[in-house]
Amino acid sequence: MALTSRRGHASRLARGAASTGTDLVAVLGGDGTLNEAANGLAGTDCVLAALPGGSTNVFARTIGLDDDPLEATRQTIAAISANSIESVGLGEVAGRYFLFHCGNGFDAAVVKQVERRPAVKRYASHPLFLWAGVDTWLRHYDRSEPRMRVEHPLGTVDDSYLTVVLNTDPYTYLGSRPLSLAPAATLSSGLSVVALRTMEFQKMLALLKDLFEGNPLENNDDLHVVNDLSELSVMGFKPFPYQLDGDYLGEIEQLDFSWCPQILRLVIPAVV
Repeated sequence: MALTSRRGHASRLARGAASTGTDLVAVLGGDGTLNEAANGLAGTDCVLAALPGGSTNVFARTIGLDDDPLEATRQTIAAISANSIESVGLGEVAGRYFLFHCGNGFDAAVVKQVERRPAVKRYASHPLFLWAGVDTWLRHYDRSEPRMRVEHPLGTVDDSYLTVVLNTDPYTYLGSRPLSLAPAATLSSGLSVVALRTMEFQKMLALLKDLFEGNPLENNDDLHVVNDLSELSVMGFKPFPYQLDGDYLGEIEQLDFSWCPQILRLVIPAVV
């Protein structure tokens, strides 16, 4: 057993385990720790077993694990016994893989505000995200003009304020409720992209209403949704903030995405 002590530590531990011939690495942690471990194991024969140990546990819950660590451990042991292991695809951007999504623009600005309050995040993450979303919309994000351009083989968007590139769905959870942006995004299909082309108050409320009610998002004048992409690019009109699997990574001028099929061996809970 090993404990992580700093950012990037989980990647080094996982990479070291894979290099010594370890068959499986079980990771108890939040989405950021799982992301690092996946980056250490991607492209190797070593298997990743994800166990929920964070405040939201998006990826662990996405693959069907219970949010309780003990129950998730029982599920994982049963899956390993049944050899329920699959080679799954990951998104890749800026030299790093991501498990479930990369948020660009407003989404990342919200994560930045959340990460400024780690103690609150640990014990009240969902109320904190809601508060940070409102506070960022009011005070911490320039809504006066679009922030980025999105290009992919099926089209172009010149006026995105918020762009999320997804490897899985849902986008996140609020309590027990999944917030789904792109149901077509799975570990065995290409990337999905959702680009928001307006931040008008009434239209934002309508979008949030659809998310909470589970209504599917569709292409329209305000929203660009495309699935099963092998590559795409996001180019800022000036540097824009971005986050990867819930970790804020700063500002950047351009991101080039690709989908890497069957790059990670993963324990998948058996369907009961």
